[in-house]
Amino acid sequence: MYTGLQHAHSGIAYLALGALAIIMIIALIGALSGTTFTEKHRKIALIGFIISHIQLLVGLILYFVSPIGFSLLTGGGAMGDKVARLTALEHPVINIIAIVIITIGYSKAKKMTDSKARFRTIYMTYGIGLLLILSRIPWSSWLG
Repeated sequence: MYTGLQHAHSGIAYLALGALAIIMIIALIGALSGTTFTEKHRKIALIGFIISHIQLLVGLILYFVSPIGFSLLTGGGAMGDKVARLTALEHPVINIIAIVIITIGYSKAKKMTDSKARFRTIYMTYGIGLLLILSRIPWSSWLG
């Protein structure tokens, strides 16, 4: 189960990062070009919203069943080791904050009526979320 969750978390990460980047670019182009925000744009933003939430759910499950997740915090010594601190504390906390920002942005944009403001809200919040996620990816274990 643990190995399957690890693979799912890594695979969904590629989808989430790609979706957030594409949605951010679409929203930026929409805001700059004066395009009308349509149902198609809302659904595209919803795809990134859903994928990022699925990634969060898989990550939280993995965090509590993993021998290197929550157990590092309860065992002590995680704060002294850079890699352990990233895995046990920084990665989950910053990514939860990123998903909250994406959620707030999607919810605010859904309620707005001005197209430019909707696009701007989506590209700003999804962009901030994407930057936060990218800042806390354990690159050494993910790419190496």
